[in-house]
Amino acid sequence: MRNKRLQLWLALAICVISAPAYALLPIQHWQTRNGAQVYFVANRDLPMLDVSVDFPAGSAFGTRGKSGLASLTQGLLKLGAGGLSEDEIARRMADVGAQLGGRFDSDRAGMSLRTLSSAGEMKEALDLLARILQHPEFPAVVLEREKTRIIGAIREADTKPEVIASRNFSAMIYGAHPYGLRSSGEADTVALLTRQDLVDFYRRHYTVDQAVVAIMGSVSRGEAEAIADQLTGELPRSGGPAAIPDVPPLERAESRMIAHPALQSHVLIGAPGIKRDDPDYFPLFVGNYILGGGGFASRILGEVREKRGLAYSAYSYFSPLKERGPFMIGLQTRKDQAGEALAVVRATLKEFLAQGPTADELKKARQNLVGGFPLRIDSNRKILDYLGMIGFYRLPLTYLDDFVPNVEKVTLADIRDAFARRVDPERMVTVIVGADEAGLGSAK
Repeated sequence: MRNKRLQLWLALAICVISAPAYALLPIQHWQTRNGAQVYFVANRDLPMLDVSVDFPAGSAFGTRGKSGLASLTQGLLKLGAGGLSEDEIARRMADVGAQLGGRFDSDRAGMSLRTLSSAGEMKEALDLLARILQHPEFPAVVLEREKTRIIGAIREADTKPEVIASRNFSAMIYGAHPYGLRSSGEADTVALLTRQDLVDFYRRHYTVDQAVVAIMGSVSRGEAEAIADQLTGELPRSGGPAAIPDVPPLERAESRMIAHPALQSHVLIGAPGIKRDDPDYFPLFVGNYILGGGGFASRILGEVREKRGLAYSAYSYFSPLKERGPFMIGLQTRKDQAGEALAVVRATLKEFLAQGPTADELKKARQNLVGGFPLRIDSNRKILDYLGMIGFYRLPLTYLDDFVPNVEKVTLADIRDAFARRVDPERMVTVIVGADEAGLGSAK
């Protein structure tokens, strides 16, 4: 098995380097008779099957008064379904060596399955997944237990500086927009959620016409079609597509300093960024690798850590979503150095926006991103994640084939232009948890 994986990796690397005239991963796409979207890649090298089913049912489809409902609904899917208890589901999955997983973020929620592709094991695992997706029971006893557990976890998390920083950052850049909702919910909102709330949310959002099925592994096209029908045929139908409102731009810069007994200051800077299908994605992706996404190859870490020793880690990233996900710069530093570190980050960002990267920085970024591309698709599970993303966000089927060419064609002018239009340092928020007045100085 290890040799086969190595052979697959080498084949993919050769394809990347030699600009293939055929599909790197031939993605097949169709719609079931009930309206579910299916994305399939066959791979006979391993006797495995990976499947995921996603829905527009992430935290952004909740409300402030019922924050946490989306997460709780997804979490209880496998804790009792189709006449089976959570223990029976877990035991039967273990008996056939299958693994259940889940996905949950602001946009989407769903379940995933990894199983052997041998007939007996695969049939049992798929039968269980079909029950979980289509006949969840949301047992009242389990719901109360999970609510108690989640509320305890929320209260504990609320004492941690990194959680406080993240919560305030989201609230400041998104305000009343649902992207500002906490995925786990708040202790007081979770406490009020009822079984009927979960049932209603499931019926509205876990619907067949909004389902995205990704299938990767050792099955034929006909078998994949039957699997997609089995997993979605008995799902509810929706009254229309779910939508997330536009994210408004920030009107001005804002800073928030929060006292905390932590030894270090936790610093976050940012603003709403870009959508998943934004035409500027690749210039921003490559440019951010140079700015703060490339580890030791990035400017922010070089300026903050390598030159000045102000932090162990400093980074930046774009997190594109259905609507504008966050652009964030983050670091941790000693309280008495927070002001200096913040000033260095702001100066580095302004210089990058004014001048852009150098030709040498762009050359090295391209080499690193292109050279690392095979590692992005070196397992069935990683490919499955890409299939789910391509399907959910309606990206081109050639997304993976186009990835390397899109990176290679990014120019210095593209990066400068994209960052100039997308990142405005005069309209960014700054959160410092563990703030120290003496350490902040004039950087406030």
